[in-house]
Amino acid sequence: MLIDFDPLNLTHEEVEGMIGPLVSELAASDHSKTRQIEIPVCYESEFAPDLASVAKKLSLTEEEVIKRHSSGDYFVYFLGFAPGFAYLGGLVPQLHVPRLATPRKHVAAGSVGIAGAQTGIYPNDSPGGWQLIGRTPLRMFDTATSPPSLTQPGDQVRFRRIDRAEFDRYYRERDHQQ
Repeated sequence: MLIDFDPLNLTHEEVEGMIGPLVSELAASDHSKTRQIEIPVCYESEFAPDLASVAKKLSLTEEEVIKRHSSGDYFVYFLGFAPGFAYLGGLVPQLHVPRLATPRKHVAAGSVGIAGAQTGIYPNDSPGGWQLIGRTPLRMFDTATSPPSLTQPGDQVRFRRIDRAEFDRYYRERDHQQ
């Protein structure tokens, strides 16, 4: 669902206040068809260029940021920005940070970012302005599969921390399946 509004007549907060109860009602509805998806994430520094600055900004250690991010339960609100880019709600308030002041020209596919009250995973190489704190080796969007996006609106997502060796194993297995 897309909500189109005139920001000169209503603020984002006012619109959120109007639809918030509806979203809550939907979230509380029957989840018997909800898929549970576990996404492995490597939070090591080469995949997490913003982890240190996010931790510092939030007065947390990097380990605390990782623990809080990987212990949350997330809800796929919608796909947008780029094909397969899932906007995941449920980010704990202690991890809310703004988007980057200047977006990056290149973000690698699988990068996990946070911005505002959401977390998301870049499905393909693209520009982007979210704070990058990790990367998944999973292919989030593949036109050879049906549906092409690994996640769908309404899915429940949980991140599982992996180390670099496990990241590499997933990556090798993924490339051998093609």
